[in-house]
Parts: sequence; C-alpha cells; structure tokens
Amino acid sequence: MSYSVGQVAGFAGLTVRALHHYDDIGLLVPGERSHAGHRRYSDADLDRLQQILFYRELGFPLEEVAALLDDPTADPRAHLRRRHELLTARIEKLQKMAAAVEHAMEARKMGINLTPEEKFEVFGEKDPEEYAEESARRWGGTYSYEESQRRAARYTKDDWKQIQAEVASWGEAYAALMDEGERPSSERAMDLAEAHRRHITKWFFECHVKTHLGLAEMYVSDERFREFYESMHPGLAEHLRAAITANAARQAA
Repeated sequence: MSYSVGQVAGFAGLTVRALHHYDDIGLLVPGERSHAGHRRYSDADLDRLQQILFYRELGFPLEEVAALLDDPTADPRAHLRRRHELLTARIEKLQKMAAAVEHAMEARKMGINLTPEEKFEVFGEKDPEEYAEESARRWGGTYSYEESQRRAARYTKDDWKQIQAEVASWGEAYAALMDEGERPSSERAMDLAEAHRRHITKWFFECHVKTHLGLAEMYVSDERFREFYESMHPGLAEHLRAAITANAARQAA
C-alpha cells in the first residue's frame, strides 16, 4: 500500500513543502512514483519518517538525522549523549534567563527605580521585592496597590533612606514599649499603631482603618512579614496586630 504526499503530510502533521524538501535533500525519498510522476510513500517510508520526526523533536539538525539513519557506522547513543549535553546546557541557560526575567518582573511590581548599587546602599542584603509577590496576589488591581506602585516609582535613593529611617525609629519605639510591658490596648501602643497606619498613608497609599486591620492579620499569618516584625522584637507581630485592632476600635468610638 502506498500514500500520496498529501496523505503523509496529514498523518505526520507536516506541510507538503517540508516533505518535498526532505525528498530534495535525500532525507526521505519516496519509494514509489505514480504513472504521473507523483510521489508515493510506502509503509517503510513512513517508518523512516517516524524516526526523522523523533530526532527532529530532540532538536537534531537534518544533516545529523541523515547521518544517523544512513551511516552504518553512526552510533545513535553517542549522538543522543551529545544532544543530551547540549539540551542540558540550554536548559541551564534558559533557567538563568527565566530567573533574571522573574527578578525584573518583581522589581517592576515594586516600582523601585534604583540601580543595583543604590538598592544595596539603601536596603543592604535585604531584598526590597521580597514581599512584592504576596502584595500583588492580595491587592493587585486595587486602587491602593496601584497607588503604592505609582508613588514608589518616583522615589529617589534619599526618599527610600528616609522611609527606612522612619521604620527603624518606629521599630525601636515599639520594642521599647514591649520591653516596658505595655499592653496592646494601652494608649501608647495604640498611638504607635496609628503612627504605623499614617506612615503607610504618607508613603504608599491611603491606609484606612479597615485596610490596616487586614494588614495586621497578614503580619501574623504570612511568615515573611512576621519575620520582618519579629526581627524588631520577639512577639512584635502579634502585639502589633492587637494594637492595630484596639486602635481601630478607638477610632470607631
């Protein structure tokens, strides 16, 4: 039984032009011709085509495929080992490229337009995009999120240094409050919770009381945020959550 070039193209998911090319270069020469001179492919031709497609799927150039199929001295295992090495190297390169793109995407999410040197000067070894993915997942598309991106995009190195200084000063004050045994419901704790909310409003977006309550839950439930506040003082994340809750009740009263 034999098949026309159109039928084979349909079987293999190739174009007729590709099969003509394979014929022209001697890679797949049909075993028969019709009385009108049209190509006719036998079952043996289809078997060879299946092998060609296998090696092409692995990325072998056509000349190497021809060598594998026609050279009796060719060692398919050696060719496969070489192709495996090339593919492994390519995968490693693509993984590095993907990591670089992912990092660029995260930086874009935060809108931090600083050079690597400036980022290191401001943030040290801490990654300023560490919380970007979580923030985007929770608030991406909201006004608050978009506003924070817009503001952050225009901040200079000095702006970020001031933000860092304010956070550090607030953290020291809150740690001192906890060392002195202040309860989260105390006026002093609620005032620091309110200062925390106003800091967000000043630098990133209008942080309403209800929004602040949602942030407070995240500071405890998300390990990355919890670790940030715990680094200021053990137990600070939960203490702050309680203080924010108490401050919200005070604001509503």
